[in-house]
Amino acid sequence: MTRVRRNVAVAGVALSDCGRVPDATPYALHAQAARRALADAGLDRSLVDGFASAGLGTLAPVEVAEYLGLRPTWVDSTSVGGSTWEVMAAHAADAIASGHANAVLLVYGSTARSDIKAGRRTGELSFGTRGPLQFEAPYGHTLIAKYAMAARRHMIEYGTTIEQLAEVAVQARANAALNPEAMFRAPVTVDEVLAGPLIADPFTKLHCCVRSDGGAAVLLAAEEVVRDCRTAPVWVLGTGEHVSHAAMSEWPDFTVSPAAVSGRLAFERAGVRPAEIDLAEIYDAFTYMTLVTLEDLGFCAKGEGGAFVEKGRLLVRGGELPVNTDGGGLSAQHPGMRGLFLLVEAVRQLRGEAGERQVRRADGQLPALAVASGTGGWFCSSGTVVLGR
Repeated sequence: MTRVRRNVAVAGVALSDCGRVPDATPYALHAQAARRALADAGLDRSLVDGFASAGLGTLAPVEVAEYLGLRPTWVDSTSVGGSTWEVMAAHAADAIASGHANAVLLVYGSTARSDIKAGRRTGELSFGTRGPLQFEAPYGHTLIAKYAMAARRHMIEYGTTIEQLAEVAVQARANAALNPEAMFRAPVTVDEVLAGPLIADPFTKLHCCVRSDGGAAVLLAAEEVVRDCRTAPVWVLGTGEHVSHAAMSEWPDFTVSPAAVSGRLAFERAGVRPAEIDLAEIYDAFTYMTLVTLEDLGFCAKGEGGAFVEKGRLLVRGGELPVNTDGGGLSAQHPGMRGLFLLVEAVRQLRGEAGERQVRRADGQLPALAVASGTGGWFCSSGTVVLGR
């Protein structure tokens, strides 16, 4: 029997308290974000029959669902790094469209910053030495170094300059200046980015994301559920996911991220072209991630990312393609796995709820199409979601 596939929309989004939240636990941030997302949608938690979570608990997402008082009949605990939430959103949308769930809540929360400040954990230099990583860790392959190697390869292949990479950080900070929820809002210049302490050549400190506390939640729902929501729906138009490699030696080309596949699939399934997108929310743990993802999503040709990010193209005010409109992981917040924050910001922009950082089209109208693209590991995975009003 052929089932009619239902349309799927984002019904509610929210952030927990973010930035410096020393008195909260990760569970509390999950709960705070979840309550706020349900309130945003104007729906009761009893309607939630699907739940997705990763990164917390021995039996994720069972423990978090229990803490939230949920007993879902559809669950997802996919864990592929920062892109987890775009991949989970794709799975949830498919489940809702097929009738396996009616309303799926995606939630994340982390006290990464406070845990380090309190000595409860240390900053991860690597992801350990198990499996294929055992062949890289002895040679100093830290997480940051892997991204730095990829950036240097792009610079060698295409002439991308360190100043162009710095422009990504400068424009992210300019967007963050318009966001009252961002951790760092004071403007920075290219010279200031370049003058910072070297972390992993060619990255200085401001080429790297902030470390924060925080949580986020997104509620996806079927079209008949959305009719009862307080907010206008933002529709899931297309999704794509792709995994590339775990060992750097198995990555065919350091200048091509897995977004080249996930983006192509998402745009094809949505039936839209990159040129039609009004804004992009891109995972930016490092400046190079933004640049190469813009290329791989098709906003510019391969090797032209350096030139594309110049001249303020990424800015909320006056940019040709506003990118990371909240300030991104480089300036707003980055509590560990930031992919869910991309979806929250994209939805707020499409609804016209972004305040001073609100994007407008050339005709003054609200944006109609947005893309959120997450990256996990060290360009190991990617999930891309196209959203529209």
